Amino acid sequence: MKVVLLQDVKKVGKAGEIVEVADGYGRNFLIRKGLAAEGTKENLNDAKQKMAARAHKRQVANDEAVILAAELKKVEVTVGLKLGADGRAFNSITAQVISAALKEAYDLDVDKKKIELKEPLKTVGTFTVPVRVHPEITGEIRVHVVAEE
Repeated sequence: MKVVLLQDVKKVGKAGEIVEVADGYGRNFLIRKGLAAEGTKENLNDAKQKMAARAHKRQVANDEAVILAAELKKVEVTVGLKLGADGRAFNSITAQVISAALKEAYDLDVDKKKIELKEPLKTVGTFTVPVRVHPEITGEIRVHVVAEE
């Protein structure tokens, strides 16, 4: 028996999927509990259209993320670091500081959680910092750390 899952069901499938289950399990458990709808032509067609729409949305979001990642490669931001007399850093450059600098310089709202710094920057120089723009796509920005007086 074919059913369209309305909710995620362990070991059966995720919501919106069309699955083949035993007749008794489908009628007596899944449909009665409201976890699935019977696999009629209308329900199956509706589920296929929803799956196609979701796939299209994912593809559009993926394409936009690729474009954003390509644009981020051109972004360079300069951040100041306070140094002592012996050249040691008083503070460090964190994802929050980089996010604020991007907002100020380019008017880009990049969440600090999406900036993937392994550890804060504590030296002067130029660094390539990865930025997660989509769950599967990562862009990069260049951060110039200069000595501040």
